[in-house]
Amino acid sequence: MQLSNNFSFLKNLVIRYGKMEKPETLEEYYANRPFLKSVDLRHEEGHFNVFRIENYKADDTKAVAYGRKDYFKICLVNGKSKIHYADKSFEILEHGLLFAGPLIPYNWEPLKTKQTGYSCIFTETFFANYGDLKKYPFFKPGGYPVFELHKSEVDKLEHVFKQIVNEKKSDFEFKDDVLRNLIFQVIHDALKIRPTENVIVEKVNAANRITSLFTELLESQFPIRNTIDGIKLRTASDFAEQMAVHVNHLNKSVKETTQKTTSEIIADRLLKEAKIMLRHSSWAIAEIAYNLGFDGPSHFSTFFKKQLQISPSQYRKF
Repeated sequence: MQLSNNFSFLKNLVIRYGKMEKPETLEEYYANRPFLKSVDLRHEEGHFNVFRIENYKADDTKAVAYGRKDYFKICLVNGKSKIHYADKSFEILEHGLLFAGPLIPYNWEPLKTKQTGYSCIFTETFFANYGDLKKYPFFKPGGYPVFELHKSEVDKLEHVFKQIVNEKKSDFEFKDDVLRNLIFQVIHDALKIRPTENVIVEKVNAANRITSLFTELLESQFPIRNTIDGIKLRTASDFAEQMAVHVNHLNKSVKETTQKTTSEIIADRLLKEAKIMLRHSSWAIAEIAYNLGFDGPSHFSTFFKKQLQISPSQYRKF
């Protein structure tokens, strides 16, 4: 396993916050991949599917957008690629096993067009009353859900994934139970392969990466185009939760990189947007206050006066 120091993935993070706020749903997953067999999700209590990665069309080898997914995924990948998280990146050189769940946003970047292997996608409800997926370390924030595999390990796991494919196609009455058992076999095999994973994150690079992502998320909320939506990320804790990092880690990284606190940067950006809206919009001051995430006009006025020593209404008159 090699930790990537390449920041090219940041160009994939320039996305609207609306796409970051809501996890990608199964419906969106299939809608974005029309070459996959259509699936009727309306009457399913729990969803499970498996695909051969090489059967995807070539255009599906583009990078997966950074964000959360509203489903679980386990991929056995053959081919060089990178998986990026807020505070670290992993590089798969030849063979890798990737675990993904709803709690952790990530971005997958193939480095070679030809990728082979298997991809399982499923919901937590598929495993209702059949074990707790979220208790496993690679589905938790702070875990290490990427495994570089040796050839012998790949051969063993490929055998299990072939069983999953065959069972998915079968008409066996209890095939869902078999599929659940096989998924847990992959999970337990992975834990035996790498009971602990020592990944060294270079502090400077990690701090830069986290700060860049924080800045992108902050900036993506502006400009505010209507009086309905408003900003959703207002505090350091809001940003940390969205990025799946501890708020102390975010604050330390931002301070190291910018010499400003997270709160100071947020306040500076809110003030900048407030000044623009007061000068160049006809919105009422109360509308501006609520859309900038303040509890009301009085809180907004207190904030504004603290920064500029004049009230919002006075600033608007100048």
